[in-house]
Amino acid sequence: MTTAAVPPGAVTTAAEGTTSLVQSVDWLAIAPPVAVAATALIVLVADLFLPARRKPLLGALTIAGLLAALVLLVPLRDGDRSTFCLNEAAAGPGAADACSYTADHFALVIQALVLGGALLTALLSLADTRKLPAGEFWFLLLSSASGAVLLPAARDLATLVVALEVASLPAFALVGIKHGDRRSSEAALKFFLSSVVATAVMLLGVSFVYATTGTLHLTEIAARLDDVPGRLDTLAKAGVVLTLVGFAFKTAAAPFHFWVPDTYVGAPLPIAAYLSVVGKAVGFSGLILVTVIAFPAYADVWGPALAVLAALTMTIGNVAALRQGADRARSAVRLLAWSSVGQAGYLLVPIAAAAYSSDEHIGSTVAYALMYAVVNLGAFAVAALVARTSPGNRLTDYRGLYATRPLAALAMAFFLLCLAGLPPGIIGLFAKVTVFSAAVDAGLGWLAVVMAVNVVIALYYYLQWTATLFRAPEGTPAEAVGAGAPADGAVPVPTRHGVPAPLTAAIALTAVAGVLLSGAPQTVLRFAAVSLF
Repeated sequence: MTTAAVPPGAVTTAAEGTTSLVQSVDWLAIAPPVAVAATALIVLVADLFLPARRKPLLGALTIAGLLAALVLLVPLRDGDRSTFCLNEAAAGPGAADACSYTADHFALVIQALVLGGALLTALLSLADTRKLPAGEFWFLLLSSASGAVLLPAARDLATLVVALEVASLPAFALVGIKHGDRRSSEAALKFFLSSVVATAVMLLGVSFVYATTGTLHLTEIAARLDDVPGRLDTLAKAGVVLTLVGFAFKTAAAPFHFWVPDTYVGAPLPIAAYLSVVGKAVGFSGLILVTVIAFPAYADVWGPALAVLAALTMTIGNVAALRQGADRARSAVRLLAWSSVGQAGYLLVPIAAAAYSSDEHIGSTVAYALMYAVVNLGAFAVAALVARTSPGNRLTDYRGLYATRPLAALAMAFFLLCLAGLPPGIIGLFAKVTVFSAAVDAGLGWLAVVMAVNVVIALYYYLQWTATLFRAPEGTPAEAVGAGAPADGAVPVPTRHGVPAPLTAAIALTAVAGVLLSGAPQTVLRFAAVSLF
Protein backbone atom coordinates (compact mmCIF):
# COMPACT_ATOMS: atom_id res chain seq x y z
CA MET A 1 0.00 0.00 0.00
CA THR A 2 1.39 3.40 -0.94
CA THR A 3 1.25 6.53 1.17
CA ALA A 4 -0.42 9.63 -0.27
CA ALA A 5 1.79 12.63 -1.01
CA VAL A 6 2.01 15.12 1.81
CA PRO A 7 0.45 18.47 0.88
CA PRO A 8 2.38 21.67 1.57
CA GLY A 9 2.22 22.78 5.18
CA ALA A 10 0.55 19.60 6.42
CA VAL A 11 1.97 17.43 9.19
CA THR A 12 2.41 13.67 8.75
CA THR A 13 2.19 11.43 11.81
CA ALA A 14 5.00 8.88 12.01
CA ALA A 15 2.90 6.14 13.56
CA GLU A 16 0.10 5.98 11.03
CA GLY A 17 1.61 7.61 7.93
CA THR A 18 -1.56 9.64 7.55
CA THR A 19 -1.87 13.32 6.75
CA SER A 20 -3.08 15.69 9.45
CA LEU A 21 -5.03 18.82 8.71
CA VAL A 22 -2.90 20.68 11.27
CA GLN A 23 -0.49 22.93 9.38
CA SER A 24 2.96 24.17 10.25
CA VAL A 25 3.51 27.93 10.20
CA ASP A 26 6.33 29.66 8.34
CA TRP A 27 7.27 32.04 11.13
CA LEU A 28 9.94 33.78 9.09
CA ALA A 29 7.39 34.71 6.40
CA ILE A 30 5.08 36.36 8.92
CA ALA A 31 7.89 37.82 11.05
CA PRO A 32 7.54 41.50 9.94
CA PRO A 33 3.88 42.00 10.99
CA VAL A 34 4.40 39.83 14.08
CA ALA A 35 7.39 41.97 15.13
CA VAL A 36 5.36 45.17 14.83
CA ALA A 37 2.40 43.69 16.71
CA ALA A 38 4.68 42.32 19.45
CA THR A 39 6.31 45.73 19.86
CA ALA A 40 2.85 47.28 20.22
CA LEU A 41 2.03 44.91 23.09
CA ILE A 42 5.39 45.59 24.75
CA VAL A 43 4.78 49.33 24.54
CA LEU A 44 1.29 48.91 26.01
CA VAL A 45 2.59 46.95 28.99
CA ALA A 46 5.66 49.15 29.50
CA ASP A 47 3.46 52.24 29.63
CA LEU A 48 1.83 50.87 32.78
CA PHE A 49 5.12 50.78 34.69
CA LEU A 50 7.19 53.66 33.35
CA PRO A 51 7.06 56.96 35.28
CA ALA A 52 6.11 60.09 33.38
CA ARG A 53 9.69 61.28 33.00
CA ARG A 54 10.64 57.98 31.28
CA LYS A 55 7.80 58.00 28.73
CA PRO A 56 10.15 59.10 25.90
CA LEU A 57 11.59 55.58 26.05
CA LEU A 58 8.36 54.35 24.48
CA GLY A 59 9.14 56.34 21.34
CA ALA A 60 12.62 54.85 21.16
CA LEU A 61 11.14 51.37 21.63
CA THR A 62 8.67 52.03 18.80
CA ILE A 63 11.44 53.06 16.42
CA ALA A 64 13.49 50.00 17.41
CA GLY A 65 10.54 47.71 16.68
CA LEU A 66 9.94 49.25 13.25
CA LEU A 67 13.64 48.97 12.40
CA ALA A 68 13.62 45.32 13.47
CA ALA A 69 10.65 44.64 11.20
CA LEU A 70 12.49 46.28 8.30
CA VAL A 71 15.53 44.07 8.94
CA LEU A 72 13.29 40.99 8.95
CA LEU A 73 12.34 41.73 5.34
CA VAL A 74 15.91 41.00 4.21
CA PRO A 75 15.75 37.18 4.60
CA LEU A 76 12.52 37.22 2.57
CA ARG A 77 14.03 39.07 -0.41
CA ASP A 78 13.68 36.03 -2.71
CA GLY A 79 9.90 36.47 -2.50
CA ASP A 80 9.10 32.75 -2.54
CA ARG A 81 7.51 32.05 0.86
CA SER A 82 3.88 31.32 1.65
CA THR A 83 2.00 30.00 4.66
CA PHE A 84 -1.53 29.19 5.84
CA CYS A 85 -2.14 27.29 2.61
CA LEU A 86 -5.02 25.01 1.69
CA ASN A 87 -4.12 21.38 1.24
CA GLU A 88 -5.57 18.76 -1.02
CA ALA A 89 -6.77 16.61 1.85
CA ALA A 90 -9.04 19.43 3.02
CA ALA A 91 -9.99 21.20 -0.20
CA GLY A 92 -9.51 18.69 -3.00
CA PRO A 93 -7.05 18.45 -5.90
CA GLY A 94 -5.55 21.66 -7.23
CA ALA A 95 -6.10 23.65 -4.04
CA ALA A 96 -2.56 23.37 -2.71
CA ASP A 97 -1.47 26.66 -4.30
CA ALA A 98 -4.14 28.73 -2.52
CA CYS A 99 -2.48 30.43 0.46
CA SER A 100 -3.73 33.11 2.82
CA TYR A 101 -0.32 34.75 3.31
CA THR A 102 2.31 35.14 0.58
CA ALA A 103 5.59 37.01 1.04
CA ASP A 104 6.22 37.68 -2.66
CA HIS A 105 8.07 40.65 -4.13
CA PHE A 106 4.93 42.79 -4.32
CA ALA A 107 4.21 42.24 -0.64
CA LEU A 108 7.82 42.93 0.37
CA VAL A 109 8.01 46.22 -1.53
CA ILE A 110 4.76 47.52 -0.05
CA GLN A 111 5.76 46.29 3.41
CA ALA A 112 9.05 48.19 3.10
CA LEU A 113 7.11 51.30 2.07
CA VAL A 114 4.70 50.95 5.00
CA LEU A 115 7.44 50.34 7.57
CA GLY A 116 9.52 53.22 6.21
CA GLY A 117 6.50 55.53 6.33
CA ALA A 118 5.66 54.46 9.89
CA LEU A 119 9.30 54.97 10.92
CA LEU A 120 9.37 58.52 9.55
CA THR A 121 6.01 59.18 11.22
CA ALA A 122 7.54 58.05 14.50
CA LEU A 123 10.46 60.45 14.03
CA LEU A 124 8.04 63.31 13.36
CA SER A 125 6.02 62.35 16.44
CA LEU A 126 8.84 62.25 18.98
CA ALA A 127 8.65 65.99 19.59
CA ASP A 128 4.84 66.12 19.61
CA THR A 129 3.98 63.36 22.06
CA ARG A 130 4.83 65.67 24.95
CA LYS A 131 1.32 67.09 24.55
CA LEU A 132 -0.30 63.70 23.88
CA PRO A 133 -0.76 60.52 25.93
CA ALA A 134 2.49 58.86 24.86
CA GLY A 135 1.64 55.25 25.68
CA GLU A 136 -1.67 55.28 23.82
CA PHE A 137 -0.15 57.14 20.87
CA TRP A 138 2.71 54.71 20.26
CA PHE A 139 0.53 51.65 20.85
CA LEU A 140 -2.09 52.85 18.36
CA LEU A 141 0.54 53.77 15.78
CA LEU A 142 2.18 50.34 16.00
CA SER A 143 -1.19 48.57 15.93
CA SER A 144 -2.19 50.40 12.76
CA ALA A 145 1.21 49.70 11.20
CA SER A 146 0.90 45.97 11.96
CA GLY A 147 -2.35 45.78 9.98
CA ALA A 148 -0.81 47.83 7.17
CA VAL A 149 2.18 45.45 6.99
CA LEU A 150 -0.09 42.41 6.94
CA LEU A 151 -2.39 43.58 4.15
CA PRO A 152 -0.12 43.41 1.05
CA ALA A 153 0.72 39.79 1.90
CA ALA A 154 -2.94 38.78 2.34
CA ARG A 155 -4.23 36.45 -0.37
CA ASP A 156 -7.78 35.79 0.77
CA LEU A 157 -10.65 38.23 1.25
CA ALA A 158 -11.09 37.48 4.96
CA THR A 159 -7.45 38.24 5.79
CA LEU A 160 -7.61 41.26 3.49
CA VAL A 161 -10.60 42.78 5.28
CA VAL A 162 -9.24 42.01 8.75
CA ALA A 163 -5.86 43.56 7.90
CA LEU A 164 -7.59 46.63 6.46
CA GLU A 165 -9.62 47.13 9.62
CA VAL A 166 -6.63 46.54 11.91
CA ALA A 167 -4.89 49.31 9.99
CA SER A 168 -7.94 51.62 10.08
CA LEU A 169 -9.44 51.28 13.57
CA PRO A 170 -6.40 52.59 15.52
CA ALA A 171 -6.15 55.44 13.01
CA PHE A 172 -9.55 56.76 14.16
CA ALA A 173 -8.22 57.14 17.68
CA LEU A 174 -4.95 58.65 16.45
CA VAL A 175 -6.83 61.35 14.54
CA GLY A 176 -8.88 62.26 17.63
CA ILE A 177 -6.13 61.80 20.21
CA LYS A 178 -5.82 65.55 20.94
CA HIS A 179 -8.17 65.57 23.92
CA GLY A 180 -10.32 68.66 24.22
CA ASP A 181 -9.65 69.79 20.65
CA ARG A 182 -12.99 70.16 18.87
CA ARG A 183 -11.39 70.12 15.43
CA SER A 184 -9.62 66.84 16.22
CA SER A 185 -12.81 65.22 17.50
CA GLU A 186 -14.76 66.33 14.43
CA ALA A 187 -12.05 64.96 12.13
CA ALA A 188 -12.06 61.60 13.93
CA LEU A 189 -15.86 61.39 13.68
CA LYS A 190 -15.86 62.11 9.93
CA PHE A 191 -13.07 59.63 9.37
CA PHE A 192 -14.86 56.99 11.43
CA LEU A 193 -18.24 57.38 9.72
CA SER A 194 -16.79 57.30 6.21
CA SER A 195 -14.66 54.26 7.02
CA VAL A 196 -17.59 52.39 8.59
CA VAL A 197 -19.67 52.98 5.48
CA ALA A 198 -16.77 51.80 3.31
CA THR A 199 -16.34 48.64 5.38
CA ALA A 200 -20.07 47.86 5.26
CA VAL A 201 -20.16 48.26 1.48
CA MET A 202 -17.00 46.18 1.07
CA LEU A 203 -18.30 43.35 3.26
CA LEU A 204 -21.52 43.26 1.27
CA GLY A 205 -19.48 42.94 -1.92
CA VAL A 206 -17.28 40.23 -0.38
CA SER A 207 -20.39 38.27 0.66
CA PHE A 208 -21.72 38.44 -2.91
CA VAL A 209 -18.39 37.20 -4.27
CA TYR A 210 -18.33 34.35 -1.76
CA ALA A 211 -21.92 33.41 -2.58
CA THR A 212 -20.96 33.25 -6.25
CA THR A 213 -17.66 31.35 -5.96
CA GLY A 214 -17.81 29.49 -2.63
CA THR A 215 -14.27 30.52 -1.72
CA LEU A 216 -12.38 33.48 -0.24
CA HIS A 217 -8.91 32.79 -1.65
CA LEU A 218 -8.04 35.25 -4.40
CA THR A 219 -6.56 32.73 -6.83
CA GLU A 220 -9.52 30.39 -6.34
CA ILE A 221 -11.94 33.26 -6.90
CA ALA A 222 -10.21 34.12 -10.18
CA ALA A 223 -10.50 30.53 -11.41
CA ARG A 224 -14.19 30.22 -10.51
CA LEU A 225 -15.22 33.62 -11.86
CA ASP A 226 -14.02 32.46 -15.27
CA ASP A 227 -17.00 30.12 -15.44
CA VAL A 228 -19.85 31.70 -13.50
CA PRO A 229 -23.34 30.29 -14.19
CA GLY A 230 -25.56 32.76 -16.01
CA ARG A 231 -28.00 33.06 -13.11
CA LEU A 232 -25.16 34.21 -10.83
CA ASP A 233 -23.48 36.62 -13.25
CA THR A 234 -25.36 39.69 -11.99
CA LEU A 235 -24.58 38.78 -8.37
CA ALA A 236 -20.89 38.39 -9.23
CA LYS A 237 -20.77 41.76 -10.99
CA ALA A 238 -22.52 43.44 -8.05
CA GLY A 239 -19.97 41.87 -5.67
CA VAL A 240 -17.05 43.13 -7.76
CA VAL A 241 -18.45 46.67 -7.95
CA LEU A 242 -19.30 46.90 -4.24
CA THR A 243 -15.87 45.58 -3.23
CA LEU A 244 -14.22 48.23 -5.42
CA VAL A 245 -16.43 50.96 -3.95
CA GLY A 246 -15.25 49.98 -0.47
CA PHE A 247 -11.62 50.31 -1.53
CA ALA A 248 -12.40 53.61 -3.29
CA PHE A 249 -13.31 55.03 0.14
CA LYS A 250 -10.02 53.80 1.59
CA THR A 251 -7.95 55.30 -1.23
CA ALA A 252 -9.80 58.66 -1.07
CA ALA A 253 -10.94 58.32 -4.67
CA ALA A 254 -13.63 60.79 -5.73
CA PRO A 255 -16.51 60.98 -5.03
CA PHE A 256 -15.60 59.16 -1.79
CA HIS A 257 -12.95 61.65 -0.73
CA PHE A 258 -14.83 64.21 1.35
CA TRP A 259 -13.36 63.07 4.66
CA VAL A 260 -9.76 63.81 3.61
CA PRO A 261 -9.24 67.60 4.08
CA ASP A 262 -10.99 67.89 7.45
CA THR A 263 -9.34 64.72 8.74
CA TYR A 264 -5.84 65.88 7.79
CA VAL A 265 -6.40 69.33 9.28
CA GLY A 266 -7.83 68.02 12.56
CA ALA A 267 -5.32 65.22 13.09
CA PRO A 268 -1.87 65.73 14.62
CA LEU A 269 0.47 66.62 11.76
CA PRO A 270 2.51 63.36 11.92
CA ILE A 271 -0.74 61.37 11.72
CA ALA A 272 -1.85 63.38 8.69
CA ALA A 273 1.46 62.43 7.07
CA TYR A 274 0.90 58.80 8.07
CA LEU A 275 -2.58 58.70 6.54
CA SER A 276 -1.42 60.39 3.34
CA VAL A 277 1.28 57.78 2.72
CA VAL A 278 0.70 54.57 4.68
CA GLY A 279 -3.09 54.82 4.46
CA LYS A 280 -2.89 55.19 0.71
CA ALA A 281 -0.38 52.35 0.36
CA VAL A 282 -2.78 50.07 2.23
CA GLY A 283 -5.79 51.05 0.14
CA PHE A 284 -4.03 50.81 -3.20
CA SER A 285 -2.29 47.51 -2.44
CA GLY A 286 -5.64 46.00 -1.49
CA LEU A 287 -7.22 47.41 -4.64
CA ILE A 288 -4.43 45.90 -6.77
CA LEU A 289 -4.83 42.49 -5.13
CA VAL A 290 -8.58 42.20 -5.66
CA THR A 291 -8.59 43.55 -9.21
CA VAL A 292 -5.50 41.93 -10.75
CA ILE A 293 -5.50 38.62 -8.85
CA ALA A 294 -9.14 37.96 -7.92
CA PHE A 295 -11.25 39.74 -10.55
CA PRO A 296 -9.43 39.53 -13.91
CA ALA A 297 -12.50 37.84 -15.41
CA TYR A 298 -14.47 41.04 -14.83
CA ALA A 299 -11.85 43.47 -16.12
CA ASP A 300 -14.52 44.83 -18.46
CA VAL A 301 -16.41 45.96 -15.34
CA TRP A 302 -13.69 47.39 -13.09
CA GLY A 303 -11.41 48.69 -15.84
CA PRO A 304 -13.72 51.45 -17.16
CA ALA A 305 -14.93 52.21 -13.62
CA LEU A 306 -11.39 52.80 -12.33
CA ALA A 307 -10.51 54.89 -15.39
CA VAL A 308 -13.45 57.20 -14.72
CA LEU A 309 -12.61 57.33 -10.99
CA ALA A 310 -9.01 58.22 -11.83
CA ALA A 311 -10.05 61.13 -14.06
CA LEU A 312 -12.59 62.38 -11.53
CA THR A 313 -10.23 62.05 -8.56
CA MET A 314 -7.26 63.88 -10.07
CA THR A 315 -9.49 66.68 -11.39
CA ILE A 316 -11.37 67.32 -8.16
CA GLY A 317 -8.21 67.10 -6.05
CA ASN A 318 -6.17 69.52 -8.15
CA VAL A 319 -8.97 72.04 -8.69
CA ALA A 320 -9.72 72.09 -4.95
CA ALA A 321 -6.02 72.54 -4.13
CA LEU A 322 -5.88 75.41 -6.61
CA ARG A 323 -8.62 77.24 -4.70
CA GLN A 324 -6.99 77.20 -1.27
CA GLY A 325 -6.60 80.68 0.18
CA ALA A 326 -3.09 81.51 1.35
CA ASP A 327 -4.33 83.38 4.46
CA ARG A 328 -6.69 80.65 5.62
CA ALA A 329 -5.74 78.88 8.85
CA ARG A 330 -3.97 75.58 8.16
CA SER A 331 -4.15 76.23 4.44
CA ALA A 332 -0.77 74.51 3.94
CA VAL A 333 -2.04 71.22 5.40
CA ARG A 334 -5.33 71.58 3.55
CA LEU A 335 -3.48 72.06 0.27
CA LEU A 336 -1.40 68.95 0.93
CA ALA A 337 -4.63 67.08 1.66
CA TRP A 338 -6.23 68.06 -1.63
CA SER A 339 -2.94 67.40 -3.38
CA SER A 340 -2.99 63.85 -2.00
CA VAL A 341 -6.45 63.38 -3.51
CA GLY A 342 -5.08 64.49 -6.88
CA GLN A 343 -2.10 62.15 -6.52
CA ALA A 344 -4.53 59.29 -5.78
CA GLY A 345 -6.00 59.86 -9.22
CA TYR A 346 -2.58 59.36 -10.82
CA LEU A 347 -2.08 56.17 -8.80
CA LEU A 348 -5.36 54.76 -10.14
CA VAL A 349 -4.33 55.14 -13.79
CA PRO A 350 -1.99 52.10 -14.09
CA ILE A 351 -4.49 49.89 -12.23
CA ALA A 352 -7.18 50.86 -14.74
CA ALA A 353 -4.69 50.28 -17.57
CA ALA A 354 -4.07 46.72 -16.32
CA ALA A 355 -7.64 45.87 -17.32
CA TYR A 356 -6.89 46.66 -20.96
CA SER A 357 -3.40 45.20 -21.32
CA SER A 358 -0.88 43.21 -19.27
CA ASP A 359 -0.42 43.38 -15.49
CA GLU A 360 3.05 44.91 -15.92
CA HIS A 361 1.50 48.38 -15.64
CA ILE A 362 0.96 47.75 -11.92
CA GLY A 363 4.69 48.38 -11.55
CA SER A 364 4.00 52.02 -12.49
CA THR A 365 1.63 52.37 -9.53
CA VAL A 366 4.21 50.85 -7.18
CA ALA A 367 6.95 53.13 -8.53
CA TYR A 368 4.73 56.20 -8.22
CA ALA A 369 3.74 55.20 -4.68
CA LEU A 370 7.42 54.93 -3.66
CA MET A 371 8.17 58.39 -5.07
CA TYR A 372 5.07 59.91 -3.51
CA ALA A 373 5.80 58.38 -0.10
CA VAL A 374 9.30 59.86 0.07
CA VAL A 375 8.52 63.41 -1.06
CA ASN A 376 5.13 63.74 0.64
CA LEU A 377 6.53 62.67 4.00
CA GLY A 378 9.31 65.20 3.45
CA ALA A 379 6.79 67.97 2.75
CA PHE A 380 4.88 67.12 5.93
CA ALA A 381 8.16 67.10 7.87
CA VAL A 382 8.91 70.67 6.76
CA ALA A 383 5.30 71.61 7.57
CA ALA A 384 5.87 70.25 11.09
CA LEU A 385 8.99 72.42 11.34
CA VAL A 386 7.08 75.56 10.31
CA ALA A 387 4.22 74.70 12.68
CA ARG A 388 6.61 74.95 15.64
CA THR A 389 6.81 78.73 15.17
CA SER A 390 3.57 79.30 13.21
CA PRO A 391 0.83 77.03 14.62
CA GLY A 392 -1.65 78.40 12.08
CA ASN A 393 0.39 76.75 9.31
CA ARG A 394 -0.86 79.11 6.62
CA LEU A 395 0.74 79.24 3.21
CA THR A 396 1.75 82.82 4.02
CA ASP A 397 3.77 81.48 6.96
CA TYR A 398 6.21 79.98 4.47
CA ARG A 399 7.08 83.34 2.98
CA GLY A 400 10.76 84.05 3.42
CA LEU A 401 11.53 80.60 4.84
CA TYR A 402 14.77 80.63 2.84
CA ALA A 403 15.93 83.70 4.77
CA THR A 404 15.50 82.01 8.15
CA ARG A 405 16.00 78.31 7.39
CA PRO A 406 17.66 77.96 3.97
CA LEU A 407 18.18 74.21 4.10
CA ALA A 408 14.58 73.53 5.07
CA ALA A 409 13.37 75.87 2.31
CA LEU A 410 15.54 74.14 -0.29
CA ALA A 411 14.28 70.74 0.86
CA MET A 412 10.65 71.92 0.69
CA ALA A 413 11.20 73.37 -2.78
CA PHE A 414 12.66 70.05 -3.91
CA PHE A 415 9.70 68.10 -2.49
CA LEU A 416 7.17 70.40 -4.18
CA LEU A 417 8.98 70.19 -7.52
CA CYS A 418 9.01 66.40 -7.25
CA LEU A 419 5.25 66.40 -6.65
CA ALA A 420 4.84 68.72 -9.62
CA GLY A 421 7.08 66.56 -11.81
CA LEU A 422 9.65 69.24 -12.61
CA PRO A 423 13.48 69.18 -12.54
CA PRO A 424 15.48 68.88 -10.37
CA GLY A 425 12.82 66.53 -9.01
CA ILE A 426 13.61 63.96 -11.71
CA ILE A 427 11.99 61.14 -9.77
CA GLY A 428 8.65 62.97 -9.85
CA LEU A 429 8.91 63.56 -13.59
CA PHE A 430 9.95 59.96 -14.15
CA ALA A 431 7.01 58.61 -12.12
CA LYS A 432 4.50 60.76 -14.02
CA VAL A 433 5.94 59.68 -17.38
CA THR A 434 5.59 55.99 -16.45
CA VAL A 435 1.97 56.52 -15.41
CA PHE A 436 1.28 58.51 -18.58
CA SER A 437 2.86 55.76 -20.69
CA ALA A 438 0.70 53.13 -18.99
CA ALA A 439 -2.45 55.00 -20.03
CA VAL A 440 -1.24 55.41 -23.62
CA ASP A 441 -0.12 51.78 -23.96
CA ALA A 442 -3.52 50.61 -22.73
CA GLY A 443 -5.33 52.69 -25.34
CA LEU A 444 -6.71 55.14 -22.77
CA GLY A 445 -5.78 58.24 -24.74
CA TRP A 446 -8.59 60.30 -23.23
CA LEU A 447 -7.32 59.51 -19.72
CA ALA A 448 -3.79 60.53 -20.72
CA VAL A 449 -5.18 63.89 -21.92
CA VAL A 450 -7.05 64.41 -18.64
CA MET A 451 -3.87 63.61 -16.73
CA ALA A 452 -1.84 66.08 -18.81
CA VAL A 453 -4.37 68.85 -18.09
CA ASN A 454 -4.27 68.08 -14.37
CA VAL A 455 -0.48 68.11 -14.30
CA VAL A 456 -0.61 71.65 -15.71
CA ILE A 457 -3.18 72.69 -13.08
CA ALA A 458 -1.01 71.25 -10.31
CA LEU A 459 2.04 73.10 -11.61
CA TYR A 460 0.42 76.41 -10.70
CA TYR A 461 -0.13 75.81 -7.01
CA TYR A 462 3.09 73.84 -6.50
CA LEU A 463 5.17 76.57 -8.15
CA GLN A 464 3.28 79.30 -6.32
CA TRP A 465 4.11 77.68 -2.98
CA THR A 466 7.73 77.18 -4.08
CA ALA A 467 8.05 80.85 -5.03
CA THR A 468 6.68 81.86 -1.62
CA LEU A 469 9.62 80.16 0.08
CA PHE A 470 12.09 82.53 -1.58
CA ARG A 471 10.18 85.80 -1.37
CA ALA A 472 11.33 88.56 0.96
CA PRO A 473 10.06 87.94 4.50
CA GLU A 474 7.18 89.96 5.87
CA GLY A 475 8.45 93.26 7.22
CA THR A 476 10.96 94.39 4.61
CA PRO A 477 12.36 97.88 5.28
CA ALA A 478 9.65 99.66 3.31
CA GLU A 479 6.87 97.62 4.89
CA ALA A 480 8.39 97.95 8.34
CA VAL A 481 8.47 101.77 8.22
CA GLY A 482 4.85 101.83 7.17
CA ALA A 483 4.02 99.60 10.10
CA GLY A 484 5.72 101.86 12.62
CA ALA A 485 9.19 100.32 12.67
CA PRO A 486 12.30 102.48 13.16
CA ALA A 487 12.76 105.07 10.41
CA ASP A 488 16.27 103.86 9.64
CA GLY A 489 14.73 100.80 8.05
CA ALA A 490 16.21 98.29 10.49
CA VAL A 491 14.25 95.07 10.56
CA PRO A 492 14.39 92.75 13.54
CA VAL A 493 16.01 89.43 12.70
CA PRO A 494 13.48 86.59 13.07
CA THR A 495 14.06 84.48 16.12
CA ARG A 496 15.38 81.00 15.35
CA HIS A 497 14.06 78.22 17.49
CA GLY A 498 15.86 74.96 18.04
CA VAL A 499 14.77 72.04 15.90
CA PRO A 500 14.48 68.59 17.53
CA ALA A 501 16.99 66.11 16.18
CA PRO A 502 14.31 63.56 15.11
CA LEU A 503 12.55 66.21 13.00
CA THR A 504 15.86 67.21 11.40
CA ALA A 505 16.58 63.54 10.71
CA ALA A 506 13.19 63.05 9.04
CA ILE A 507 13.72 66.02 6.70
CA ALA A 508 17.29 64.94 5.92
CA LEU A 509 16.37 61.31 5.25
CA THR A 510 13.54 62.16 2.86
CA ALA A 511 15.62 64.80 1.07
CA VAL A 512 18.58 62.45 0.62
CA ALA A 513 16.30 59.64 -0.57
CA GLY A 514 14.63 61.97 -3.07
CA VAL A 515 17.97 63.19 -4.43
CA LEU A 516 19.34 59.65 -4.76
CA LEU A 517 16.22 58.45 -6.54
CA SER A 518 16.34 61.47 -8.86
CA GLY A 519 19.91 60.53 -9.72
CA ALA A 520 18.90 57.00 -10.74
CA PRO A 521 15.14 57.05 -11.45
CA GLN A 522 15.26 53.83 -13.47
CA THR A 523 16.15 52.01 -10.25
CA VAL A 524 12.68 52.71 -8.89
CA LEU A 525 10.89 51.19 -11.87
CA ARG A 526 13.23 48.20 -11.90
CA PHE A 527 12.66 47.73 -8.17
CA ALA A 528 8.90 48.05 -8.64
CA ALA A 529 8.81 45.77 -11.68
CA VAL A 530 10.14 42.78 -9.73
CA SER A 531 7.37 43.34 -7.18
CA LEU A 532 4.73 41.98 -9.53
CA PHE A 533 3.09 38.71 -8.77
